[in-house]
Amino acid sequence: MRRLIVVLLGLMIAAAGAAYVLYQRVNQPFRGYQGEAQLVDIPPGATPRTIGERLVAAGVVRDARTYRLALWLSGDARRLQAGEYRFDRPMAATEVVQKVARGDVELVTITFREGLTIGEMSKIFESNGFGSAASFVAAARDPSAVQALDPDARDLEGYLFPDTYSVPKRTDAIRLVKAMTDQFLRELTPPLHQAAQARGLTVRQHVTLASLIEKETGRGEERPLIASVYSNRLKIGMALQCDPTVIYALMLAGRYDGNLRRDDLLFDSPYNTYRYAGLPPGPIAAPGRGALEAAGSPAESEYLYFVSRNDGSHEFARTLAEHNRNVQRWQVQYFRDRRAASAAR
Repeated sequence: MRRLIVVLLGLMIAAAGAAYVLYQRVNQPFRGYQGEAQLVDIPPGATPRTIGERLVAAGVVRDARTYRLALWLSGDARRLQAGEYRFDRPMAATEVVQKVARGDVELVTITFREGLTIGEMSKIFESNGFGSAASFVAAARDPSAVQALDPDARDLEGYLFPDTYSVPKRTDAIRLVKAMTDQFLRELTPPLHQAAQARGLTVRQHVTLASLIEKETGRGEERPLIASVYSNRLKIGMALQCDPTVIYALMLAGRYDGNLRRDDLLFDSPYNTYRYAGLPPGPIAAPGRGALEAAGSPAESEYLYFVSRNDGSHEFARTLAEHNRNVQRWQVQYFRDRRAASAAR
């Protein structure tokens, strides 16, 4: 009997020792890979066992037994998530399991600058390896995210907020488009919305006007002045004569080749603000926060005209005579002088 007790006691001590060793192992930081970091790709639908095999093969977890124990202790076997994970320091197996259960995947960035159309954004989406341009365009055709604000929206042109987004590598078009419209809704703050309403603008008109401003200038200090020109023209029923609206009309028709010609100003489209007074039917690009602010709160001015100084800035004028002088200076004499200087070299 005494011998049996000793044997049982020995087995208990051995079992306790083994359990202690295993417990220490799952909580001991481990790094079995070379280099600064290790990426582990876990495909959708991967089983807990497959995930463990990948983590062990990558040198992130010491061995299969350690992984299984860490998984059992965590209780997260059904919560492990697919994605690409980055490991750049020694981590305990329990930490690794928790990271995968949280879905703490490696993020990549994608940037959409201000003034892009859905079509232009779709090419950036594709070139960054997220998916096809067609899938982005298809996702942006669904206006449901903004229809409470804009019942007339037929797509999300103007409502995909231009910004840099940090997203998982496998983000598809639908999820990215949702992130962009969510950001737009955050940027269109109550004060911004109220300022536009006070000027008699619906959300669609506000965003449309902001998109024209965005396409006309990249200079923040000029946006309120550009907005004042368009606001002044709208008040008196004067055509906006905005070149970017003609370009957009040509793009919709598949007729834009990168050059805007005088004859193009006659192109029959509701987006052509040379032929039709007032705002075009909808946004022609994605405005940023500055353009949205300018559209809702334009500068106080008497300007009705502006012309490019060919350096990104513009010369503003109150009268047609003053504008014609500015055009002569910046669009005629300026290029004449450049051609003369070039010929003299």
